[in-house]
Amino acid sequence: MTDAGVKAGAEAEAESEVLIRVRGLANRFGSHVVHEDLDLDIRHGEILGVVGGSGTGKSVLLRSIVGLKRPDAGSVEVFGEDLTALPPSRRSELERRFGVLFQRGALFSSLDLQENVALPLLEHAGLTRGDAEDLARMKLALAGLPPDAALKMPSELSGGMIKRAALARALALDPEVLFLDEPTAGLDPIGAADFDRLIMTLRDALGLSVFLVTHDLDTLYTACDRVAVLSQRRVLVADRLAVVEASDDAWVRDYFHGPRGRAAAGAAGAAEPITPTTSRENT
Repeated sequence: MTDAGVKAGAEAEAESEVLIRVRGLANRFGSHVVHEDLDLDIRHGEILGVVGGSGTGKSVLLRSIVGLKRPDAGSVEVFGEDLTALPPSRRSELERRFGVLFQRGALFSSLDLQENVALPLLEHAGLTRGDAEDLARMKLALAGLPPDAALKMPSELSGGMIKRAALARALALDPEVLFLDEPTAGLDPIGAADFDRLIMTLRDALGLSVFLVTHDLDTLYTACDRVAVLSQRRVLVADRLAVVEASDDAWVRDYFHGPRGRAAAGAAGAAEPITPTTSRENT
């Protein structure tokens, strides 16, 4: 087969793996334009890291994809259906196939952890309270929390435990795509590394696809199969890290080739190889 044939075959395979396709997305707040003509794909089984400078709209993009903000233009195609054109009932069905971890956890302060995780099961899965709470305890364990954490209130938790509890709630309805907004923000380096490993383990064990907004260089080098850079109101590049690093964009150079970027790359290269189900070479 010719090189052109190999390239075309690889592109066709990548296209067939796309779960979420964003095309021509625009987001505006009054006269302020955050996104304009933004395109992005999220593929089956990958961990996609999303980075960009302050104000580039990383969290706004996440909210647009999961249906929390209606874009001003463009389309968000989810599992083959345009989310922006669906009636509310069908859109709600598709959105239940997402799990979302918000930046600060967004746990209900008046509910203990078991109740926080059980809530979506009661509202959407039609379970009895007893069954929902049993399943909630399983999800908390899956997120790495001890059994005695189930009856704790959010105010009793450390930052790392709040992240894990919020992750358990995001996993409550067995989502196919997991959206994480700065999941390691505020964690110490050991806690952040543990959380990165947990996300990779869950991706491999549950067959998840992960959309991960982050500024954590260690997370990008350790966990992500591809990285999308937001710049100039759109996705500047979305590819393997080796390709992203080679961009001649000034922000990319400063971010990935500065002291912290070099340290993260060096640490990732010195670490023991990680062999997730979806390798970078196959994405």
